[in-house]
Amino acid sequence: MPIVKYPRATEPLWHEWDRKAQKCGLRHTVYAVNGDHYTGEWLDNLKHGKGTQVWKHTGAIYSGDWKFGKRDGYGSYSIRDSATKEYKKVYTGWWKNDQKCGYGAMFYPGRERYEGEWSCGLRSGWGRMYYQDGSIYEGQWLEDQPGGQGMLRLPNENRYEGGWEDGKKHGPGKFFYLDKGQLFEGIWAADLPKCGILIDFGRDEAPAPTQYPIPKVIAWKFWFC
Repeated sequence: MPIVKYPRATEPLWHEWDRKAQKCGLRHTVYAVNGDHYTGEWLDNLKHGKGTQVWKHTGAIYSGDWKFGKRDGYGSYSIRDSATKEYKKVYTGWWKNDQKCGYGAMFYPGRERYEGEWSCGLRSGWGRMYYQDGSIYEGQWLEDQPGGQGMLRLPNENRYEGGWEDGKKHGPGKFFYLDKGQLFEGIWAADLPKCGILIDFGRDEAPAPTQYPIPKVIAWKFWFC
């Protein structure tokens, strides 16, 4: 009985090309049409795992964790200095859904920096901010501004401890004038003291005390309009 041989069905060539184009696991550098490129791990054609992304237009680099195409986990973001052409770190810390979230450190121009908690890309929670003039704020943040309870220490070591709202002193607080040896305790609103009591505090150790001490039998109470 004769044997009939049927021709083997051939798979369209584009099927093979499509399989090769699927990105899953560790891959070499993959370039986008706009010049951006990524080197690292993939899952179902999405950046997933460890990887480094370079944006051609800005020259920025992110190196760290990815989850389904977005920065998620721990990673650092750096930009290229236009003068030195060297990379300088902008943020290092935790990310979620492509935004800063969790604990991280942000480096600003003028050597300012923030170390603390983030939420949805904004400073929120507890954090410490180092300002260019030497001042340091440590305390609670809300939507990228001091909000809640916190302490601001000035370059001359004077400090404020108390409530904050929208980045301004607000509510009960104490201002320590350590250079003069005095303490003001009162209520603040929109960065201005409204009422309070001024007493001597550490006057003997103050570098520039007032000429006369405040009488101990009297506490000066001030009201501000």
